Amino acid sequence: MRRWPIICLVLPLLGCNSGSERKPIEAAGDKPRYLALGDSYTCGESVDESDRYPVQLVRKLRADGVDIGDPSIIAVTGWTTDELMRGMNQAQPRGPYALVSLLIGVNNQYRGRSAEEYRSQFVTLLKRAIDLAGGKSTHVIVLSIPDWGATPFAQGHNRAKIGAEIDQFNAIAKEETVKLGAAYIDITPISRRAPESPDLVAEDGLHPSEKMYAQWVEAALPAAKKAITAP
Repeated sequence: MRRWPIICLVLPLLGCNSGSERKPIEAAGDKPRYLALGDSYTCGESVDESDRYPVQLVRKLRADGVDIGDPSIIAVTGWTTDELMRGMNQAQPRGPYALVSLLIGVNNQYRGRSAEEYRSQFVTLLKRAIDLAGGKSTHVIVLSIPDWGATPFAQGHNRAKIGAEIDQFNAIAKEETVKLGAAYIDITPISRRAPESPDLVAEDGLHPSEKMYAQWVEAALPAAKKAITAP
Protein backbone atom coordinates (compact mmCIF):
# COMPACT_ATOMS: atom_id res chain seq x y z
CA MET A 1 0.00 0.00 0.00
CA ARG A 2 1.29 3.45 -0.85
CA ARG A 3 2.55 5.36 2.19
CA TRP A 4 0.68 8.65 2.39
CA PRO A 5 1.45 11.47 4.80
CA ILE A 6 -0.26 10.07 7.87
CA ILE A 7 -1.70 13.31 9.20
CA CYS A 8 -4.17 13.60 6.33
CA LEU A 9 -5.00 9.93 5.93
CA VAL A 10 -8.18 8.64 7.51
CA LEU A 11 -8.01 4.93 8.19
CA PRO A 12 -11.25 3.86 9.84
CA LEU A 13 -10.94 0.53 11.63
CA LEU A 14 -7.15 0.61 11.32
CA GLY A 15 -5.86 1.75 14.66
CA CYS A 16 -3.35 1.01 17.34
CA ASN A 17 -5.71 -0.34 19.94
CA SER A 18 -9.33 -0.71 20.90
CA GLY A 19 -10.60 1.91 18.48
CA SER A 20 -10.82 -0.86 15.90
CA GLU A 21 -12.70 -3.34 18.10
CA ARG A 22 -16.44 -3.68 18.53
CA LYS A 23 -16.39 -5.31 21.98
CA PRO A 24 -16.39 -3.08 25.06
CA ILE A 25 -13.14 -2.25 26.81
CA GLU A 26 -13.23 -4.13 30.10
CA ALA A 27 -11.51 -3.53 33.41
CA ALA A 28 -7.99 -4.90 33.83
CA GLY A 29 -7.80 -6.41 37.32
CA ASP A 30 -8.05 -4.28 40.43
CA LYS A 31 -5.49 -1.66 39.44
CA PRO A 32 -6.51 1.91 38.61
CA ARG A 33 -7.22 2.16 34.90
CA TYR A 34 -6.08 4.70 32.31
CA LEU A 35 -7.88 5.50 29.04
CA ALA A 36 -6.11 7.55 26.35
CA LEU A 37 -8.23 9.18 23.63
CA GLY A 38 -6.91 10.79 20.46
CA ASP A 39 -5.38 10.36 17.04
CA SER A 40 -1.92 9.52 15.64
CA TYR A 41 -0.21 11.39 18.48
CA THR A 42 -1.89 9.12 21.02
CA CYS A 43 -1.41 5.84 19.19
CA GLY A 44 2.22 6.75 18.49
CA GLU A 45 2.45 6.71 14.71
CA SER A 46 6.04 5.92 13.60
CA VAL A 47 7.35 4.82 17.01
CA ASP A 48 7.42 1.45 18.76
CA GLU A 49 4.43 0.55 20.90
CA SER A 50 6.54 0.90 24.03
CA ASP A 51 7.36 4.50 23.08
CA ARG A 52 3.79 5.80 22.73
CA TYR A 53 3.22 8.62 25.17
CA PRO A 54 0.44 6.79 27.11
CA VAL A 55 2.75 3.79 27.55
CA GLN A 56 5.66 5.99 28.59
CA LEU A 57 3.37 7.82 31.01
CA VAL A 58 2.33 4.58 32.69
CA ARG A 59 5.97 3.54 32.94
CA LYS A 60 6.86 6.82 34.67
CA LEU A 61 3.88 6.59 37.01
CA ARG A 62 4.90 3.10 38.07
CA ALA A 63 8.47 4.26 38.61
CA ASP A 64 7.04 6.91 40.94
CA GLY A 65 5.15 4.30 42.93
CA VAL A 66 1.74 4.60 41.28
CA ASP A 67 0.39 1.09 40.70
CA ILE A 68 -1.64 1.61 37.53
CA GLY A 69 -2.75 -0.84 34.85
CA ASP A 70 -1.66 -0.81 31.22
CA PRO A 71 -3.30 1.96 29.20
CA SER A 72 -6.33 1.39 27.02
CA ILE A 73 -6.02 3.45 23.85
CA ILE A 74 -8.80 4.59 21.52
CA ALA A 75 -6.97 6.40 18.76
CA VAL A 76 -6.51 6.11 15.00
CA THR A 77 -4.15 8.01 12.75
CA GLY A 78 -6.02 10.77 10.95
CA TRP A 79 -8.99 11.02 13.27
CA THR A 80 -10.83 14.30 13.71
CA THR A 81 -13.07 15.10 16.68
CA ASP A 82 -16.18 13.56 15.13
CA GLU A 83 -14.28 10.44 14.09
CA LEU A 84 -13.02 9.98 17.64
CA MET A 85 -16.64 10.20 18.80
CA ARG A 86 -17.57 7.39 16.43
CA GLY A 87 -14.54 5.37 17.52
CA MET A 88 -15.61 5.68 21.13
CA ASN A 89 -19.13 4.59 20.23
CA GLN A 90 -17.68 1.52 18.60
CA ALA A 91 -15.17 0.66 21.33
CA GLN A 92 -17.71 1.19 24.15
CA PRO A 93 -15.26 1.95 26.96
CA ARG A 94 -16.67 1.35 30.41
CA GLY A 95 -15.69 3.58 33.29
CA PRO A 96 -14.82 4.58 35.78
CA TYR A 97 -11.19 5.21 34.84
CA ALA A 98 -8.76 6.69 37.32
CA LEU A 99 -7.19 8.71 34.52
CA VAL A 100 -8.47 9.78 31.10
CA SER A 101 -6.33 11.77 28.66
CA LEU A 102 -7.56 13.60 25.57
CA LEU A 103 -5.49 14.97 22.69
CA ILE A 104 -7.44 15.75 19.51
CA GLY A 105 -7.79 18.42 16.85
CA VAL A 106 -4.76 18.47 14.57
CA ASN A 107 -6.68 16.81 11.75
CA ASN A 108 -9.54 19.29 12.16
CA GLN A 109 -7.01 22.05 11.55
CA TYR A 110 -5.32 20.20 8.68
CA ARG A 111 -8.59 19.67 6.84
CA GLY A 112 -9.71 23.28 7.28
CA ARG A 113 -12.51 22.56 9.72
CA SER A 114 -13.90 25.56 11.56
CA ALA A 115 -12.99 26.65 15.07
CA GLU A 116 -16.69 26.75 15.96
CA GLU A 117 -17.14 23.11 14.99
CA TYR A 118 -14.02 22.18 16.94
CA ARG A 119 -15.30 23.88 20.08
CA SER A 120 -18.66 22.12 19.95
CA GLN A 121 -17.21 18.68 19.31
CA PHE A 122 -14.30 19.11 21.71
CA VAL A 123 -16.69 19.98 24.53
CA THR A 124 -18.74 16.87 23.77
CA LEU A 125 -15.60 14.72 23.87
CA LEU A 126 -14.37 16.31 27.06
CA LYS A 127 -17.70 15.73 28.78
CA ARG A 128 -17.60 12.10 27.65
CA ALA A 129 -14.08 11.81 29.05
CA ILE A 130 -15.30 13.19 32.38
CA ASP A 131 -18.19 10.73 32.40
CA LEU A 132 -15.71 7.90 31.82
CA ALA A 133 -13.71 9.19 34.77
CA GLY A 134 -16.71 8.60 37.01
CA GLY A 135 -18.04 12.10 36.48
CA LYS A 136 -14.91 13.58 38.07
CA SER A 137 -13.21 16.23 35.95
CA THR A 138 -10.19 16.12 38.27
CA HIS A 139 -9.34 12.70 36.79
CA VAL A 140 -9.07 14.05 33.23
CA ILE A 141 -6.08 15.67 31.54
CA VAL A 142 -6.08 17.39 28.15
CA LEU A 143 -2.90 17.73 26.10
CA SER A 144 -2.62 20.61 23.66
CA ILE A 145 -2.34 20.07 19.91
CA PRO A 146 1.28 19.93 18.67
CA ASP A 147 2.36 22.26 15.86
CA TRP A 148 3.02 20.09 12.82
CA GLY A 149 4.10 23.25 11.01
CA ALA A 150 7.43 22.95 12.82
CA THR A 151 8.20 19.58 11.20
CA PRO A 152 10.07 18.82 7.96
CA PHE A 153 6.77 17.61 6.49
CA ALA A 154 5.47 21.19 6.53
CA GLN A 155 8.08 22.40 4.04
CA GLY A 156 6.25 24.28 1.31
CA HIS A 157 3.25 24.94 3.56
CA ASN A 158 2.47 28.25 5.25
CA ARG A 159 4.04 27.52 8.63
CA ALA A 160 2.88 30.80 10.17
CA LYS A 161 -0.73 30.10 9.20
CA ILE A 162 -0.54 26.56 10.56
CA GLY A 163 0.87 27.82 13.84
CA ALA A 164 -1.77 30.52 14.19
CA GLU A 165 -4.61 28.07 13.56
CA ILE A 166 -3.13 25.55 16.01
CA ASP A 167 -2.95 28.34 18.59
CA GLN A 168 -6.60 29.20 17.97
CA PHE A 169 -7.72 25.60 18.45
CA ASN A 170 -5.58 25.26 21.57
CA ALA A 171 -7.03 28.44 23.05
CA ILE A 172 -10.47 26.90 22.65
CA ALA A 173 -9.38 23.62 24.20
CA LYS A 174 -7.75 25.37 27.15
CA GLU A 175 -10.78 27.59 27.77
CA GLU A 176 -13.22 24.70 27.74
CA THR A 177 -10.93 22.42 29.77
CA VAL A 178 -10.49 24.98 32.52
CA LYS A 179 -14.22 25.72 32.47
CA LEU A 180 -15.05 22.08 33.12
CA GLY A 181 -12.38 21.62 35.77
CA ALA A 182 -9.96 19.27 34.02
CA ALA A 183 -6.19 19.78 33.75
CA TYR A 184 -4.68 21.33 30.62
CA ILE A 185 -1.11 20.42 29.62
CA ASP A 186 0.55 22.71 27.05
CA ILE A 187 2.98 20.53 25.08
CA THR A 188 2.85 22.72 21.94
CA PRO A 189 6.06 24.62 22.80
CA ILE A 190 7.88 21.28 22.93
CA SER A 191 6.71 20.47 19.41
CA ARG A 192 8.06 23.82 18.22
CA ARG A 193 11.59 22.90 19.25
CA ALA A 194 11.79 20.48 16.32
CA PRO A 195 13.68 22.80 13.91
CA GLU A 196 16.52 23.14 16.43
CA SER A 197 16.32 19.51 17.62
CA PRO A 198 15.67 17.20 14.64
CA ASP A 199 15.79 14.15 16.90
CA LEU A 200 12.42 15.22 18.32
CA VAL A 201 10.79 14.14 15.04
CA ALA A 202 10.29 10.54 13.89
CA GLU A 203 11.75 9.19 10.68
CA ASP A 204 8.56 10.02 8.77
CA GLY A 205 9.38 13.72 9.17
CA LEU A 206 6.00 14.47 10.71
CA HIS A 207 5.25 12.67 13.96
CA PRO A 208 7.03 12.96 17.29
CA SER A 209 9.94 10.68 18.11
CA GLU A 210 10.10 8.73 21.34
CA LYS A 211 12.29 11.57 22.67
CA MET A 212 9.57 14.18 22.12
CA TYR A 213 6.95 11.89 23.63
CA ALA A 214 9.19 11.52 26.69
CA GLN A 215 9.20 15.30 27.07
CA TRP A 216 5.40 15.35 26.81
CA VAL A 217 5.27 12.76 29.59
CA GLU A 218 7.50 14.86 31.84
CA ALA A 219 5.14 17.80 31.29
CA ALA A 220 2.03 15.71 31.95
CA LEU A 221 3.33 13.60 34.84
CA PRO A 222 2.50 15.93 37.76
CA ALA A 223 -1.10 16.44 36.55
CA ALA A 224 -1.49 12.71 35.86
CA LYS A 225 -0.32 11.77 39.35
CA LYS A 226 -2.62 14.35 40.88
CA ALA A 227 -5.54 13.08 38.80
CA ILE A 228 -5.05 9.46 39.81
CA THR A 229 -4.81 10.29 43.50
CA ALA A 230 -7.69 12.79 43.45
CA PRO A 231 -10.75 11.81 45.52
